[in-house]
Amino acid sequence: MATVIIMPKQGQSVESCIITEMKKKDDKVSKGDILFAYETDKASFEEESPVEGVVLESFFNEGDEVPVLTNVMVIGAEGESVDEFRPGGETAAPGVVALNVEKTNDEPLKNEVQSTVNTEAKVSPLGEVGGVFISPRARKLADEKGINALTLAGTGPGGRVIERDIQAVAETATKLTPLARKMAGEDSTLKAQSGSGLAQTVKGADLTSKNPVYSNDFEMKPISNMRKLIAKAMHASLQNSAQLTHHLGADARRINELRKKVKKAVDAGYPNNITLNDMICFATIKALKKFPQVNSHFMGDSMKNFSKVHFGLAVDTDRGLMVPVIKNADDLTIQGLSNQFKEIAAACRKGNIDPDLLSPEAASFTVSNLGNYGVEIFTPVINLPQVAILGVNTMILRPKEIGDGVFGFVPYLGLSLTYDHRALDGGEATRFVKQVAIEIENLEFEL
Repeated sequence: MATVIIMPKQGQSVESCIITEMKKKDDKVSKGDILFAYETDKASFEEESPVEGVVLESFFNEGDEVPVLTNVMVIGAEGESVDEFRPGGETAAPGVVALNVEKTNDEPLKNEVQSTVNTEAKVSPLGEVGGVFISPRARKLADEKGINALTLAGTGPGGRVIERDIQAVAETATKLTPLARKMAGEDSTLKAQSGSGLAQTVKGADLTSKNPVYSNDFEMKPISNMRKLIAKAMHASLQNSAQLTHHLGADARRINELRKKVKKAVDAGYPNNITLNDMICFATIKALKKFPQVNSHFMGDSMKNFSKVHFGLAVDTDRGLMVPVIKNADDLTIQGLSNQFKEIAAACRKGNIDPDLLSPEAASFTVSNLGNYGVEIFTPVINLPQVAILGVNTMILRPKEIGDGVFGFVPYLGLSLTYDHRALDGGEATRFVKQVAIEIENLEFEL
């Protein structure tokens, strides 16, 4: 009996995963063998074979983004049929949503959704891609010809893009080899005056940059799946919100003194090496409790105000930027907060962080600290639907009156608050970041 291997659901917030490596395609496998590797937007995993047999067919390739609970491959005995398990027309494994998209003509597709155990899974209308309806045959032909069907006006029923629409474009479009098509898709500046291939087909060597001086002064490298997801999230944040940044400095003499005391205590056997970042985050949490409107999500026509602080901290890793969350951070002492930061940062760098802790919806507020890199000022990007994010900059010496008309140079910590102007007014944002500075300048805790 054939065994279906589905894309696991890693956390409640994960809707799809990207296959990074297909380790078994048409091979014999034993129970426990690694079938494929995949990743969410931040974490990576491997799927093991639950049975012994032969991989009858893999339905996806490396680099494909696969919805969770979708059939990825089938393992069984040689000669067994896999047609009923194909994504789009399969008999789904328990807990899988099956979509019937096997069509033989260009008739309008209908929503034919079967749901077994997982009734909460969400599916888009069949045949709809980016708001454009396209038939399966037209979609397949568009992929083969390298035509962007989303830009076409369909002539089928209800404006659906059908096969003849793709054929009409293909007949008038410049022919490109697969390599040329890939190069043009990755760099929009590459153009060709004419094709040197058979029937004037444009080859990769025919594509040149608009600027001939630099036409060969580059190397094309594909970006990682992680970078694609980060880019998508950052673009969506800036495109879908009204972001504005306020910059303010905090007198850092107090936290510098506390840091010196911590170092002495650690040398004497104190177990918690509390860092400046720990202190800044601890002070920020105190400020958030006094400004609950900043500790919230903007939902379009309503605000989700949190009674607890779910604190997100940006962590730089080899795979990209990750923002894990510490739930109920306001219940922690500074020692507990420091320990939690170290644990989640280590999990992020190892790649085994719980995906649910990386969801922007999981945190109510985020801090991004670039002070260790010497950054004097920057504009952090909000993790929507959060309404604000605090950027922490490096310390800079500034003149300040230190008493009796005497001026001296004082270390100031730069704070950059980016906020969604749809949710917060400038006055609220300014008062909050000022409160963060006050908490930093008056921070107290016992060792």
